[in-house]
Amino acid sequence: MAGLDDEGPMRDFVAKYGLDFPQAIDGDGTLWATFGVPYQPAWAFIDGETGTTETILGAMSEAQVQEQLDRLRANNE
Repeated sequence: MAGLDDEGPMRDFVAKYGLDFPQAIDGDGTLWATFGVPYQPAWAFIDGETGTTETILGAMSEAQVQEQLDRLRANNE
């Protein structure tokens, strides 16, 4: 997750919602712009083999995220 804020508010947000995964502070919006993210929620899936990215705007269920990950794995086998 990349948040458009400073470290203090980001830490508070992560603690409040119990987000147990790596976070990135994107104070100036560079990371969001790189992946074409105009707002949250958004997901950027990066193919580790080809480096191509796919950005999906909007909420995703755990099952939808898993489908995306499975598709990326299948493409790289």
